[in-house]
Amino acid sequence: MQIERTIGFPEPGDPGLFWLGQAGFWIESGDHRILIDPYLSDSLARKYAGKKNPHIRMEPPIIRPENLPCPDLVLITHAHTDHLDADSLAPVFQKYPNVPFVVPFAHEAIARERIGVKAKLILVDAGDRLAPLDDLSLDVFPAAHETVAKDDADHHLFLGYGITTNRFRIYHSGDCVPFDGLEALVNRFLPDIALLPVNGRCAKRKADGVPGNFTLEEAISLSAKSRFLVPHHFGMFDFNTIDPVEIDAKAESSPKGSQIIRPNLGESLRILN
Repeated sequence: MQIERTIGFPEPGDPGLFWLGQAGFWIESGDHRILIDPYLSDSLARKYAGKKNPHIRMEPPIIRPENLPCPDLVLITHAHTDHLDADSLAPVFQKYPNVPFVVPFAHEAIARERIGVKAKLILVDAGDRLAPLDDLSLDVFPAAHETVAKDDADHHLFLGYGITTNRFRIYHSGDCVPFDGLEALVNRFLPDIALLPVNGRCAKRKADGVPGNFTLEEAISLSAKSRFLVPHHFGMFDFNTIDPVEIDAKAESSPKGSQIIRPNLGESLRILN
């Protein structure tokens, strides 16, 4: 398997990834189109205007949600607005009302509020395995956005997804930090490509109510048995990011393990078998 960079969205039928910013991706499997955690608005800038961390985007949205092609499936990892955003997801539902949205059980109510009351939701929890589309299966992973948290009904608040197609396996961790048992789960799934956040965490951010994610080193460790690590969750908000230069330097100096490929806005990562 190889990955090459091209400009623009992957062509239908041509396997590849398109980074939407933050944790958002458009995945073209060759047979299906999958949308994950799009944040394509300025809703957080409006919400936090005048606050300590105003959530002003470092780059404008790469595409407006109403201009997205029709996905076959939308995956949502958790309810934070940069992952479950009404201004990004409601336009998708309004334009493509038959598209199913895979959503954590714990967030059914907020998903209906933000996406649409009549949206087709597929509710999942950690440990589930399902086949929502022909020739595509999903493994649902637990995630820990600082901690492995559950609601009163014992449903996980944070999830990741393992996507298996005829051509590749992709693991998107959602927002996550290391926790007991995660490495074994990922190694058992054995993804070809790991999509992992790398903005890290620190006491100052946590004190400000900003939960953390893997450091770059932790992401490299978790993806050691994958062919490729595609880091994300950087370059969106200046108070919660990592300098891309650090990612590039690590990519140059880490010849062992998975190959690190930093995505760029506006580029596809074309997957060649």
